[in-house]
Parts: sequence; structure tokens; C-alpha cells
Amino acid sequence: MVTAPTGRSGPPREVRLIGGAWKRTKLPVADRPGLRPTPDRVRETLFNWLGQDLDGWRVLDAFAGSGALGFEAASRGAAEVVLLEFDSTLLPGLHAVQQRLAAQAVRIERADALAWMRRAAPARFELVLLDPPWEARIGAAALTAALPLLVPGGFVYLESDAALDDAPAGTTVHRHLRAGAVYAHLLRLNSAPSALTGATRSEP
Repeated sequence: MVTAPTGRSGPPREVRLIGGAWKRTKLPVADRPGLRPTPDRVRETLFNWLGQDLDGWRVLDAFAGSGALGFEAASRGAAEVVLLEFDSTLLPGLHAVQQRLAAQAVRIERADALAWMRRAAPARFELVLLDPPWEARIGAAALTAALPLLVPGGFVYLESDAALDDAPAGTTVHRHLRAGAVYAHLLRLNSAPSALTGATRSEP
């Protein structure tokens, strides 16, 4: 989830999943200050970049918010989707959507995303989705924490209010776009996870 820039209209109160088994399903968006889902256009473009079928993928949505990114991945066949959300007031809404969709591949955890990623087992996910609050200025830290979690050739998506200056060592910018205030970056890991982490991690 991202913070709406000053002067922009408020967030939508619901969003729709764009593709897959739950296409057109509406997800509620909580009325929380600074909370808005990834814009439809950006979400659609991201999953066009990734391919419509994520069958068998393991996905982490580290700053879930409305869950739009994570549930979109599950809709497209991901085998495991972990949604992390620190704001306890958002968890009932996420669980309600999970139950309504009978989304058995989705697991929801209340967690500090940075701490969770830093202690997680390496080489665990094909895709990590990062849409941290803009005002927190933790995009770079989140990206650093996420990279060791990827399998070789895996993807990390970072959404922010500024362009990424340089791709981190061991990665390539696979695709990027700007849509209004949103900068979207899809990076691909092109080296073994061991090159990006110096310590063995335990499963959270």
C-alpha cells in the first residue's frame, strides 16, 4: 500500500482484482489515513510483465494493506501467498476476503515486514511484492531485506514515489514505469541468494 500525495483525491473504497480465477472480485479498502491500493493500471501492467499464469509460484506481499497485490497473485495460480500487515485494524478485512474467496493458498500474518524478512529463510519465494508506506522512507531497506528471499531468477516488485537510482548488486531492472506519482520497478535476481546474504536464516 502507498500514501496518497498531498492534494490528490482520496483512495477508492474498493478495488477489483484484474485477472485469474477471481477476476472482477471486489476488495474493500479500509478508510485509514495514508492508505490506498496500487492503482489498477499499475497492477495490470505488473502482472502483464510477470505473465498471466503464476501457477506454482510462492509469493510474499510484505506490506499487504488491502491485499490487492497478494490476492491478485493468488487469483493467478500462486501456490503460496504470504500477506504481512502490521496494522491490526486491517487484519479482519484481509481475513474476511480470504474466507470469502476460500483462498487456501493465502496465509495472513501480523508482522513488521522488515523484521520478518530479515529473519526469514533464504531462497524461499519466486516473487516478493513491496509497496511500503511512502512517508516511512523504507523502500531501500525493504528491497535489501527482500533480495535474499528470492530464488535465482526470482522477481521483486518495488513501488514508491521516486525512481530507483540503481539496481542493487546481483539484480537487473526487468521493467519499470511511472504512472502519475507512482514509480513501479520490477527487478530480477540474476545471482545466487548466497551472494546477497552472509548468514543462515531461520524460518519465521
